[in-house]
Amino acid sequence: MVKKTLIIICFLCPFFISQVIAEEKESNNEIEKMAMFKKTEALTFIPWYYLAAINQYEKNIKKEASKDNLIAIEFPNEQWYGLGNLDQIKDATFIQLYNGIGQDGNGDGKADPANDEDTLATMAHWILQWGTSEQDIKIALWNFYQRAINVQTIEEIAKIYKTFGTIELDDNDFPIPLQHNYSYRSTWGDARGFGGRRIHEGTDIFANYGTPVKATRYGVVEIVGWNRFGGWRIGIRDIYNTYHYFAHLNGFKDGLKVGDIVKPGDVIGSVGASGYGPPGTSGKFPPHLHYGMYKDNGYSEWAFDPYSHLKRWESQARN
Repeated sequence: MVKKTLIIICFLCPFFISQVIAEEKESNNEIEKMAMFKKTEALTFIPWYYLAAINQYEKNIKKEASKDNLIAIEFPNEQWYGLGNLDQIKDATFIQLYNGIGQDGNGDGKADPANDEDTLATMAHWILQWGTSEQDIKIALWNFYQRAINVQTIEEIAKIYKTFGTIELDDNDFPIPLQHNYSYRSTWGDARGFGGRRIHEGTDIFANYGTPVKATRYGVVEIVGWNRFGGWRIGIRDIYNTYHYFAHLNGFKDGLKVGDIVKPGDVIGSVGASGYGPPGTSGKFPPHLHYGMYKDNGYSEWAFDPYSHLKRWESQARN
């Protein structure tokens, strides 16, 4: 028995050690990024939480994260170096001569798009063309992205970072308190008939009327109100460009409104059976929470199956 236990311990130790090392590295990366955001703010007066939000947004929309860079922001080469700088010379003065936007952020005389400090300084100076107020930054972001939802998402991420004073916001929670009776299974893609033929874009968590419903991630409330399909519903967008849809609610937390910031575990409403009709329609199906997740990649938004996330969050909540 002792021998068997020792074998198990020897097998698991490398896993736990590697996990601890990975978590420590991630924490150090977040500290280093925060230091760069604060340094750039001191030099340009662009609030650190906007710089952090832009970086997080760019990280969210990338298919693959860079292994070498902490800053995910990128610029087209012709924009960075200038149209006439065909050899892509990195000398900061030379780049300015060709009307490139690349900036020297670390003081080495070069504007290198592969350097995190240079990239962050370049984004800050791009914004400075319009100013440092929130309205100025909004205008700058519109000119950079040319898409309203991109600007809105960055503003919301910045608001979250500003509220909590940190970029280390990786916590999550299961939407139903574990001490309550509930059940769910994968219902993604099931047929739905009300309002025409369509598929089920989410997971149904069945629970009693009035069971509390909680926010699952840090986010900003974008929608509160009635939808004829979802009844009383709440929409929350998190810092990962993911929209969380809570539907068929019995009611909302008192005072909850669009623009409110929530954190994992905050009660936002309660389970009901509302929907499938005009405002006030209820009881056409058993009480449950419809939980949906929608991803935005900077160009379009689509639904994806939340079941695996729910299972993981439920397991983490139990532990």
